[in-house]
Amino acid sequence: MAKRKLQKYAELASFKNVIQPGWEELENGFYLKGKWAKGYFNNEHPVILELGCGKGEYTVNLAKQFPLKNFIGIDKKGARLWKGSGQALDTGLQNAVFIRANAESLPLLFGKGELSEIWLTFPDPQPKRKQEKKRLTNPSFLKLYKQVLKKDGIIHLKTDNIPLFDYTLEKIKEEGYHLIDFKRDLYSAPPEWAVSAIKTHYELRFLDKGSKIAYLKFRLRH
Repeated sequence: MAKRKLQKYAELASFKNVIQPGWEELENGFYLKGKWAKGYFNNEHPVILELGCGKGEYTVNLAKQFPLKNFIGIDKKGARLWKGSGQALDTGLQNAVFIRANAESLPLLFGKGELSEIWLTFPDPQPKRKQEKKRLTNPSFLKLYKQVLKKDGIIHLKTDNIPLFDYTLEKIKEEGYHLIDFKRDLYSAPPEWAVSAIKTHYELRFLDKGSKIAYLKFRLRH
C-alpha cells in the first residue's frame, strides 16, 4: 500500500494540471493569486472551487458539463487528487486544475472576490464538540470564504451527516447569511442538475446503505 502511494505521489508531481505550492511560496505572494482565469485558464470565465475535493468527482464532472466555467479542486491529500487529476488529463479537460493545499490557504491562493462558487462535497463532519473549529462550515471558515468569494458568490454543501447540515443551517441564521435552498432529503424532490447528477464515491456508498443526502445553497452577505 505504501509503495502504491509513493507511486501516486511521483505521478502527481508530473501531472501538468496539478499545483503543489509550498508554504513559503504562498506566503511570499503566490503567482496565480487574483489571476486564475487569465493566468492559468487563459480566459475570463467564472472560477469555481471544490474544497476538499477528494477524488475530484465534482471538479471533473462539472468541468465536462460547463465548458465556459473554470474549476479548481483542492485537497490536502495527494493520493486523493491523483484520481481526479488523472481523469481530467485522460479526457483532455482544459478547464479543470487541482491544488494540493489545505482550506486555511485559500486567502493565499485566491484574490478578493476571485471565486464565483464554492462546493463542499461530503466534508468530514468533525462530530465532537472539540472539533467544531475544524468543520468547513464553522464561522471562521465562512469568513475565509467571504474573502475570496464574489459578493453574490454561492456556497453549496452536500452531506449525509444531518447534524452537520443542522449546524450549518444554524450558523447561516446566526451570521445573517442568505439561505437560497435546502433539502434534508435531496432525492425526494427534483433538484437542479449539478446537485443530483454528480455523485461522489462516498455519496454512492451512503446511498447504497440507505442514507439520505442533504443539500444547502447559500450566500455570504458582505
